[in-house]
Amino acid sequence: MPFWEDKALHELNQEEWESLCDGCARCCMIKIEDANSGEVHYTSLTCQLLDLDTCRCTRYPERHELIADCVELTPDTAARFDWLPVTCAYRRLARGQQLLWWHPLVSGDPQTVHEAGISVLGKTLPVDSVHEDEHDLHIIRWIETTSSTEF
Repeated sequence: MPFWEDKALHELNQEEWESLCDGCARCCMIKIEDANSGEVHYTSLTCQLLDLDTCRCTRYPERHELIADCVELTPDTAARFDWLPVTCAYRRLARGQQLLWWHPLVSGDPQTVHEAGISVLGKTLPVDSVHEDEHDLHIIRWIETTSSTEF
């Protein structure tokens, strides 16, 4: 039985925890929270630390020190962060759901997250390329499909 089906999130070691990241980089997308409703909107803008060609953080070990609103994901917060994409392995496992077919741990291939159209690869701009007053012009909507969630 794979470790992610055999263990609770809080039982995972650091290597197992990190391997749950599918490399989609959706958590690196800039989000805007509506002050009145509390609703979180994703934008097509990404953190300035994200390498848009690899969908990986260029300064991963120190990201929390460099980016004030970079949220640390833990077994406890994974269940509470409703803004995480429904495709996110951390969110899915925290809610008792299975990993999807394209997840690298299931497929055995780190490219399937890109091939399935789940990642932000080729779909986003770095946040520092757009003036802050125009961030709301980049709000996107997710489209639910039978096998994924696209924008």
